[in-house]
Amino acid sequence: MNLSLNWITLRVRDLEASLHFYHGILGLPIERQFESRGRQIVMLGPEAQPKIELIQGSDPALLPECGVSVGFETESLDSAIEELKSHGIPLARGPISPNPHLRFFYVLDPDGFEVQIAEHS
Repeated sequence: MNLSLNWITLRVRDLEASLHFYHGILGLPIERQFESRGRQIVMLGPEAQPKIELIQGSDPALLPECGVSVGFETESLDSAIEELKSHGIPLARGPISPNPHLRFFYVLDPDGFEVQIAEHS
């Protein structure tokens, strides 16, 4: 079987708040936005990369404390920290450096899901 990751779905309470976070602050491009069975859905992410699928709903299907996190890579962890702080987004954990080639931290999205930002050197 030859598989590739296509998307990760997050059920969110407030689609506009989530769009502001993932698109407005993190800078993920909106690939498409549509309605399916009465729910608004937005696919975010650069072309030829897996997408984050946000589905508007009243209750998330997965509680944030269940251990799911979404991870992103950055060229400069320090710049990412400053950028997020300038938007009023505090670090939830970190920075953590488990080895000399990796540093990362976590922030929380509007629904409380962990978002990891990592820098590999």
